[in-house]
Amino acid sequence: MLKKIVFLLAAAAFFFVPCFWAEARNWAPGLAVLAGIVFSVTWGNPYREKTAKMTSTMLGATIVGMGFGMNLIDVLRAGGSGFLYTLIGIVLGLGLGWIAGRLLKVPENTAWLVSVGTSICGGSAIAAAAPALKAKSSDIAMASATVFTLNAIALWVFPVVGHTLGFDQEQFGCWAALGIHDTSSVVGASMAYGERALEVGTTVKLARALWIVPVTLFLTWFIAAPEEGEKRKFKLKVPWFIPGFIAAAALVTWLPDLIPATENAVKEGGGLIKNISKYLMIVTLFLIGANLSREKLKELGFRPVLLGIILWIVLAGIWCAAIHAGWVNA
Repeated sequence: MLKKIVFLLAAAAFFFVPCFWAEARNWAPGLAVLAGIVFSVTWGNPYREKTAKMTSTMLGATIVGMGFGMNLIDVLRAGGSGFLYTLIGIVLGLGLGWIAGRLLKVPENTAWLVSVGTSICGGSAIAAAAPALKAKSSDIAMASATVFTLNAIALWVFPVVGHTLGFDQEQFGCWAALGIHDTSSVVGASMAYGERALEVGTTVKLARALWIVPVTLFLTWFIAAPEEGEKRKFKLKVPWFIPGFIAAAALVTWLPDLIPATENAVKEGGGLIKNISKYLMIVTLFLIGANLSREKLKELGFRPVLLGIILWIVLAGIWCAAIHAGWVNA
């Protein structure tokens, strides 16, 4: 009972403290995921089954909520400018992942899942690609744990590197969207950097997430071998929060009388929804961290983690250098 009470109080603190203490908003996202990991590894998550089911829904809901604070025209502009960059990153990620996976002798499905998770959008991409590859649960767990661990590290490392290199908020948002795997970590790192970084990071990242569909089709038709007598099948699956985010931004952009807006997109009603969503995202990051157990850490092994680290460092490094040199702009 004590463990449950402390866990709930910690989760509530990550909502209310940043809400009422502005100085805490910069470090709360990174601290939330770290606190969740420490709590789970040292004491155990008393609600593991519930939080494992809740986090994906909460993540999607908070992303949709943040759409109420953005102008759809700006969203489409940012997403369009990131289209080519995203395509290049995915081709590099999948190609390098295939080569490095073979050199490291990582099981083929695990290597593809790590590559997809790194190149597109972390756990969501892994979940979408796994059925196409007919991956085993062990492959999925290995890839997910690898990508998730690197996401947690990115929440801390990216803002530090961004400030060290003098990135402005648009530059950092673009780098976070292209260099971090999971949407939640992109949002968390960008949120810690600033309001404009959050807007750019979220929109470019969601444009990147749309590549789940063509990449899954590629895996289905060219990588996964169908069983004897079975025809190749493809199921169109787009994460629900993407159209939800677009619909929310469209609502406040073109129907401002329903949710009052200003020249900077949305304040008042829409801004309230956006702010609540931001603080719920911090709580979600805490729950995501709490889902990483000792057992999952042991499951990681060395080679899949090494593959994930190589892909992450190379891709993030390329985008960082390109943005710093002015070759890539949000």
